[in-house]
Amino acid sequence: MDRTSPLGAFLKARRARLSPDDVGLPRYGDRRRVPGLRREEVALLAGVSAGYYTRLEQGRQANASPEVLDALARALRLSPAERDHLYDLSSTTGHRPAVSGDDERVSADLRTLLTTMAAHVPALVVGRRNDVLAWNRTGHALLAPHLDFAAPDDPGGRPNLSRLVFLDAPTRALHRDWPAKARAVVGNLRILTARNPGDTHLAALIAELAARSAEFRSMWDAHTVAPCGRDVHTLAHPAVGELTVTQQTFDVPKEPHQSLVTFTAEPGSPSTAALEALKTRGRTVDAPVACAPTP
Repeated sequence: MDRTSPLGAFLKARRARLSPDDVGLPRYGDRRRVPGLRREEVALLAGVSAGYYTRLEQGRQANASPEVLDALARALRLSPAERDHLYDLSSTTGHRPAVSGDDERVSADLRTLLTTMAAHVPALVVGRRNDVLAWNRTGHALLAPHLDFAAPDDPGGRPNLSRLVFLDAPTRALHRDWPAKARAVVGNLRILTARNPGDTHLAALIAELAARSAEFRSMWDAHTVAPCGRDVHTLAHPAVGELTVTQQTFDVPKEPHQSLVTFTAEPGSPSTAALEALKTRGRTVDAPVACAPTP
């Protein structure tokens, strides 16, 4: 896990993935004691002093200006998502209010929408820590039929998508390309922790996953940033067999920390037929057997 500041650890990880050849700098021989770029090389590319950049990476420098952050983003060839993450990390030294642990609620209108969508689209609502705040019958039948449908109604026992991916055996078996799904989960967690540095419950989730999963620790240390948006997953469902779904994530209006996640299949495909069968199953199964995450 990180031993420096979150900002410094991210900068170090991003410079480690670049070589002098990538940015047009001479190597001056092949003997390099560090992977990727040296600190002074990043400083040169960004137009700041080597001492300033070193203090920034070591967490001994106050927040950088937007101009410096933009220069660092260009020097390190950051993607738009990584640039936004850099800004979020730079702001974490400021004071933010503590976040309550159990105050996330889904509006009545959103619950009505979920229920209406169940006839056509599996869907769920997730909160700021990837907790499932609500799901419709079809979304539950697609992702977690081994869990109690009513589990999201208990603030202390809500399923957490990140915890399920790493610590729950049925969820792991569901994803054909589990490593890709796991990396996406970790990349999204990186964004969530940067945006909510004072969230002790989120920090506890990260600590739990790191303690219980060596795979999580390895992926977390890579500092990958992966915002939720659109992705395609092939699932090996225990009830309807293999199907390929498109997952899309939408921000919930007036609820900045909540997202609506939907799953669709290519019209006319075998996956659509599998979803149709799953919708019927979701309407008929009212009391799934609960199953605790595996240790």
